[in-house]
Amino acid sequence: MFIRLVFLLLFALNLGAAAWLLFGRPPVQPLPPVTDPGVPALQLLTQHPHPALPADATPATASTSTRVLRDVCHTLGPFTTNVDMRAAMQSLSPHVARIQYHQESVNRSRGFWVYLPAAASREAALSEARQLEAKGIREYYVVTAGDQQNMISLGLFSDEANAQKRLAELKQAGFAAKVEQRIDTESAYWIDFAVPPGSTFAWTAWLPGRSDLAAKPIDCF
Repeated sequence: MFIRLVFLLLFALNLGAAAWLLFGRPPVQPLPPVTDPGVPALQLLTQHPHPALPADATPATASTSTRVLRDVCHTLGPFTTNVDMRAAMQSLSPHVARIQYHQESVNRSRGFWVYLPAAASREAALSEARQLEAKGIREYYVVTAGDQQNMISLGLFSDEANAQKRLAELKQAGFAAKVEQRIDTESAYWIDFAVPPGSTFAWTAWLPGRSDLAAKPIDCF
């Protein structure tokens, strides 16, 4: 009788354990989707091997796919005034790739001056002037002020040959005349412009009648 009771007890325990395993555990919740609805799932690159490149294909590089072409640059001038230079820049600007200007100091000849050197005093200069008149030379001017005071000007010539002729006449008349080129320092302006290689741009088309100007090649800016 005791053995039967033990057997029934063990059977009941096993039956209860089986029932708990089947019905006592909470249901497994499904995992949420890996992406939102309508969004394709991510895939590892290793899942899709790269397509094979053609046998003659090579990677593109900057040196083989792009060639940098430099512009061609010139400088145009000289312009004697800032106003003239800026007016020319306005005419050229719409037709060139880049444009700028630069200023230079230039020496300009103001002609050849024939003169008698400064006398020791005002009275000595006037005495020389009377000697000139006595020789029939009436085109002169006695300088009365400044760093050339008491000198006698005998003419300013744009052509050196004419100045030398005047000098020879005065020396023949017995006067120790001299000739000197008068040079002034002035500002000059140049326009630098850049155009694409192979361009047929001609500045003369936009600045007609400016035969006083000249263009020359320069390094690009």
